[in-house]
Amino acid sequence: MSLADIKARIHKAEEAAGRPVGATKLIAVSKVQPNDRVEAVLEEGHRLFGENKVQEAAGKWPDFRARFEGVEVHLLGPLQTNKARQAIELFEAIHSVDRPKLAKTLARLAQEMGQCPELFIQVNTGEEPQKAGVLPAEADAFVAECRALDLPVKGLMCIPPVDEEPSLHFALLGKIAARNGLDGLSMGMSGDFERAVALGATHVRVGSAIFGARDYG
Repeated sequence: MSLADIKARIHKAEEAAGRPVGATKLIAVSKVQPNDRVEAVLEEGHRLFGENKVQEAAGKWPDFRARFEGVEVHLLGPLQTNKARQAIELFEAIHSVDRPKLAKTLARLAQEMGQCPELFIQVNTGEEPQKAGVLPAEADAFVAECRALDLPVKGLMCIPPVDEEPSLHFALLGKIAARNGLDGLSMGMSGDFERAVALGATHVRVGSAIFGARDYG
C-alpha cells in the first residue's frame, strides 16, 4: 500500500456513498514510525498526521513544522490532564476527550492561553471496560457539558471492538453526532476505513497501511 493507494480508495468509497470527493480527511498515523518514513510522506505533500503520545509528538513535530509548511498534527491517544497544556500548544485537534475532569482542565487552560484545538469526544461504542471513552448513553450529557464550558467540540471519535462488525459502531457514532448537531466523525482505521467513509467519516486514521508495519522493538 502507498499513500496514493489509500487516497484513491477513500475517493472511490466517497463516490460509491454519494459523498463529495474530498469530504474525508486522511490522518496519517505516524506514532512510533521512524522519522525518515514520516519525512517521505511529508515529501509526497501530505500534511495531516496523528500521534498517540504528547511526548513523542513534542520530540518530532516542531522540527518538521519548521521545514514543511501547513502541517497539522492531531492527538489520537489518551490525554492525561497534566499533559493538557502541552497538548494545547502542540496539536490542531484532540480526538480523545473522554471525561469531565479532562474537559474542565482543557476549558481552564483554553481561557488562560487564549487558544484551544478542535476537540472530538471519544465514545466507547462497544462499552468495553478496558477502553477509554464515554458510554453511548452518557454521550449527549457529556457533549452538553463540554459546550457549557465553551469548548470547541467538533465531533466524535470511536475505536470499535476488534471482534465486532465496525459498521455497527460507525452507524451508532453517526447517530449520536447527528442528534447533537456535530458534523465531525473520526472513525475508521487501516482495516475498515472504506466502511467508515460509507457511513460518513470526516476523518479516517490510517498508519501501517501508509508507513509500513510499526517496529515496537
